[in-house]
Amino acid sequence: MRQHYFSQHAAAFRSELACVLARGELQALHRKSGSRHLAIAGRQFAILALTTAGLIYWSNPLVWVPLALVQGFTVFNFTVLLHEVVHHTVFARARPRAERLLAWCYAVPSGISSSQFTRWHLDHHAELGSSEDDPKRHHLSPKVNARWFKLLYASPALFPIYFRAARQENATYPAALQRQIAFERKVSIAAHLSVLALIWAAAGFAAALRAYVVPVFFVFPIAFTLNRLGQHYDIDPADPAKWGTLMRGHWFWDFAFLNSNYHLEHHYFPGVPFYRLPALQQALVPFYERRAMRWQNYSGLLYGWLVENRAPHTNWIEDRGSRIADLSQTDLRSETVRVESQSAINRQSAVNPQSAFRNPQ
Repeated sequence: MRQHYFSQHAAAFRSELACVLARGELQALHRKSGSRHLAIAGRQFAILALTTAGLIYWSNPLVWVPLALVQGFTVFNFTVLLHEVVHHTVFARARPRAERLLAWCYAVPSGISSSQFTRWHLDHHAELGSSEDDPKRHHLSPKVNARWFKLLYASPALFPIYFRAARQENATYPAALQRQIAFERKVSIAAHLSVLALIWAAAGFAAALRAYVVPVFFVFPIAFTLNRLGQHYDIDPADPAKWGTLMRGHWFWDFAFLNSNYHLEHHYFPGVPFYRLPALQQALVPFYERRAMRWQNYSGLLYGWLVENRAPHTNWIEDRGSRIADLSQTDLRSETVRVESQSAINRQSAVNPQSAFRNPQ
């Protein structure tokens, strides 16, 4: 039985957060524009169509490799658009039929079930901070803190890892929801297999490899893993305000991830549409400064994750300090042994001067 872990542990922080922004400013940030959302969604579908056509047509790696990168990130970003539907941040007023239609349109390109994503994600919000009840943390965070294992998440191995995690979590859902998820997943898989077969039949295996296999199975996992690094991996477990990673905004990543890189701000105010998250971050800067919160970026995350081999959901700065302290103690012990050895040699030389020539230093 889940216990709404975040609410239980973040009451004081949420009370403080409620006083950070003026009422009018907060209302403006929560303002939703269906036309703006649909315009961005239309742009994403256009990017998907144009990159697919380019990948089918061009075989020059200097052209198709960049296109594959763009397409892989675009496929991932349909989960970001689906995320907006989950939080009802598309339309200014309730439009359940339109939201259900959009959920199908966004879930199918990314190959997932919208019902499963909805339940999974809302549980993640409610149970943030719990290593057991937060499904994203419990099922998807690497349990082996080894570089080779972490790299599996940025490879085609992500798909069996993800679907195994989804299957384990789905087993806890009501039977009716399980059937709905199974149906939606079958539709998504059938759609993907149909697209792959159509490209293969019309343009050949090489075109199918460029236009489907590489973007979906090789680029999508990279986008997924990089985006996830910026969510809850470098945190302060002792402070609910810091249970998300504070990512510094940048125009490139804002576009590449459809502002989903502002994940901490999203957890603070889940009802703010994704296109207003950069403005929300700017409004919260004084709060971050008062809290002495630490900014991160993707290069720093990659260095900490793979070079320094940091564990997920930990305080990377504190961990780094502990390692430095441990190293300092090791160096101190080594220096003590060296000095004691040198002193023993000096004493021996004082007693027997000839030993200094037999044991030169």
